[in-house]
Amino acid sequence: MAELEAERAFLTTAQTALHRMYAEVVDRDVPVIGGEDNDERFTNEANQRAKEMRTHALLDLPDVPLFFGRLDYEHGTIPDLDQIYIGRRHVHDGSGVPLVIDWRAPVSVPFYRATRSDRQRVLMRRRYGFSDHAELTGFEDEPLTGVVETDQADAFLRAEIERPRTGPMRDIVATIQPEQDDLVRAPLHPSVCVQGAPGTGKTAVGLHRVAYLLYTERERLGRGGVVIVGPNRSFLSYIRKVLPALGEVDVRQITIDELLTRPTGAIDDVEAERLKGDARMADVLRRALWSYVGTPTEGVLYSKGSRRYRVHDYEVVDIVSDLRESTRYAPGRNALAQRIAHVVLVRMEERAESPDDRVQNAVARSKPVKDVLDSVWPRVAPEQILHRLFSNADFLAQAAPALTDEERTALLWTKPARSWKSAKWSFADTVLLDELEDLIERRTGSLGHLVLDEAQDLSAMQLRALGRRCRTGSATVLGDLAQATTPWAAGSWDRVLGHLDKSDGVVAELDRGFRVPEQIIRFAAKLLPEIAPTLSTPSGVRTVADALSVVPASESTLADEVIAACKSALAGEGSVALIAADDQVAALRDAIAAAGLEVALIGETEDEIDTVRLVCVPATLAKGLEFDAVIVAEPAHIVAAEPRGLHRLYVVLTRAVSRLQIIHAEPLPGALG
Repeated sequence: MAELEAERAFLTTAQTALHRMYAEVVDRDVPVIGGEDNDERFTNEANQRAKEMRTHALLDLPDVPLFFGRLDYEHGTIPDLDQIYIGRRHVHDGSGVPLVIDWRAPVSVPFYRATRSDRQRVLMRRRYGFSDHAELTGFEDEPLTGVVETDQADAFLRAEIERPRTGPMRDIVATIQPEQDDLVRAPLHPSVCVQGAPGTGKTAVGLHRVAYLLYTERERLGRGGVVIVGPNRSFLSYIRKVLPALGEVDVRQITIDELLTRPTGAIDDVEAERLKGDARMADVLRRALWSYVGTPTEGVLYSKGSRRYRVHDYEVVDIVSDLRESTRYAPGRNALAQRIAHVVLVRMEERAESPDDRVQNAVARSKPVKDVLDSVWPRVAPEQILHRLFSNADFLAQAAPALTDEERTALLWTKPARSWKSAKWSFADTVLLDELEDLIERRTGSLGHLVLDEAQDLSAMQLRALGRRCRTGSATVLGDLAQATTPWAAGSWDRVLGHLDKSDGVVAELDRGFRVPEQIIRFAAKLLPEIAPTLSTPSGVRTVADALSVVPASESTLADEVIAACKSALAGEGSVALIAADDQVAALRDAIAAAGLEVALIGETEDEIDTVRLVCVPATLAKGLEFDAVIVAEPAHIVAAEPRGLHRLYVVLTRAVSRLQIIHAEPLPGALG
């Protein structure tokens, strides 16, 4: 086909141009300014870093097509250009003429928004098909003029979604839908919260939104940086290639426990962890900290030479009263010293002396003032306060009047460490220590933008810790309340935004499942009346023949049925996952391997996901992942494994892009039966 060959020739031309752009950056010398001065050294390092980032952004990734679409405009819409190719990055011919336009550019918007009723001066939209090795295999045209409606766009969307996959998540830049595009291109402020049912593409929307914001607000976001916080390392491994494929290589992707870097060595029971994540703990910690500030019983007598200057006890009482909780703890202590010293300077001036700031600072550092500080406003460490709180019942009762006796008992350590310096902390403790650290002295700096994925699982105290790192920046919050599996989940999206200190955030809902077949969504949605009665039932835009099957088994034949299902799924194309309860999955993996199948276990061998088609997934690590075919073993065991087991099962049942097979020996949960 002549036109297909012409398009392949254009792709070669664009690739050659990209290689030239890359070589120009690599060969360009970085200007060196001065040498020894700190500012000059910083500038040199920044220039070198900018070159490295630009070099990475211009790499021609072998499995990423340079363009995925084309728009044919009415003549004169764009000067000297009636046809534009749309891709993941900008490519020019060396003289300024664009060969490929970045999908984030305003001129590319009609690719996602133009319709027959609102053509936006577009005559035709063309979509390209590529192999996994970025070879151009074909194209489909969607005329936006004329009378006859076509379903070519839907056919392309379906083909792209159902294209077999292995390895990490792919970008969806070629198939972004209008409701997704609205969220991707939303302004930096206010923050955006996306409630997304399974398969609606909320994670992809969040990642593409990051790429879009870095395109439109790069200088602004560059000052504070962008961070993506995911639920676990397996999830982050799964999404790690999306942003580089979109030309963005300088975005940190971490888990919240990696963000809070204190070492952990203790494990809480479920009730203690739930309470430590409760929003009421913020007031408990505040009261505990400020209880260290006492009431002065003595004044200050400062001597200089033969002269004595007295600050009376009632004056110190007034100063402490004014400062208490009007600032953070450490600055308050410093302010107390300076305020006492100021009173001494007033006494000096009353005796016709002329003290200056140096004298005031000397007074503030003097032993009489230091003695008052140590007795009234002592130095404290976050660990010191939390150790006392969880090992001293009276102190906890004083700081936590809003908690019940049972709740306070659940928080108390049964075997307290001898001192706060030898105490071992749980992960929930590190979040409380982070809160105390901020109450003592405010954290400086702020991220430019923060993305929280699977945010429905975060506690109020975790959200507060994340919000402190993004005080002046904005956030993209992604999640599904129906998939909230942690007992300490904060609750509604309004609460989540409030704890993040982003109450002005806009909440949007995605309820059309593009990636999960309608039969599977409808089956999983039977759980919604029990787990999330306030949410509407999502819908699927695709039906797939034989998408759902339920296979009864006996306890003795369960493993054999699982192995047979894995073999059957592997006979087709694409990725295959076996999902089971955490305490069952390793044994099933061993049985599958013994049957001669190549298999990896997520959480143990994430790197193999790139090459191994069949993976075993513990139920607790399934969130956010997608596979062409999914086999779920023993749903009742998944439900019984944790307090919010039905929520976990809802997650597990909605991981399949094409086919879901459920194998069970125990009866299915009532709603599904």
